[in-house]
Amino acid sequence: MTPVLLLIAAYLIGGIPFGYLLVRLTTGSDVRELGSGNIGATNVLRTTGRMAGIVTLLLDIAKGWFAVWLMGHFTKQDPIWLALAAIAVILGHGFSIFLKFQGGKAVASFVGAFLYLTPLTVAATTILFVAAVWYTRHISFGSIAGAAMFPLGVWMIEHPPAPVLLASIVGGVFVIWRHWSNIERLMAGTENVFTFSKKST
Repeated sequence: MTPVLLLIAAYLIGGIPFGYLLVRLTTGSDVRELGSGNIGATNVLRTTGRMAGIVTLLLDIAKGWFAVWLMGHFTKQDPIWLALAAIAVILGHGFSIFLKFQGGKAVASFVGAFLYLTPLTVAATTILFVAAVWYTRHISFGSIAGAAMFPLGVWMIEHPPAPVLLASIVGGVFVIWRHWSNIERLMAGTENVFTFSKKST
C-alpha cells in the first residue's frame, strides 16, 4: 500500500464519527442537535451518559493511534509519513467526510496519534490536563492548555525528528482553533462546568 493511499486511509479513519454513531444507535438522537452540538466524548457524556462518553473517548483515541500505526507499519516508521498521518487523522475527525465535512475538536484523535509518536509527552500532558480541569472545572481549558504546551513538551522530552515536532505544532494549533468558541465562553465566564455525569433534563 502506497503512503498516499495510507494518508487517505488515515483521513477516512479519522472521519469515523464514533460519538455520532453511538448516540444514534443507543438513543436514536443526533448528538449534533444536543448540548454543544459537538460529536466528541465530552458532549456525548453530558447528553447521553457516562458509558457512552467513555466509549467515545476510547474509540476516538484508538482511531488516532491506529491510523499512525498503520502508516508506520507500511513505511518502516518513516517520520515524514508518520507526521503526515497524524495530521490527516486529526483533520479527518475535524472535517469528517461522513458528516458533510463537519466534525469534532479532535482532542482524542490528537491524543491517539501522538500516543503512538510521543507517548511520554502524552503522559506528561495528561497530568497537566487533569490538573487544569480539576482546578478550573472546564474540560475545554484543560484541552487548550494541553494543546498549547504539547509541542514544547515534545521538544523537551522526546527530541523527535523535525517532521514529528512540526506535526505536534500543527495539531496543537488545530485543536486550539477548534476551541475558539470555548475560548470566547471562558473569557465571558459562560463556559460549561464539567461534571462526570449526564446532565439532568
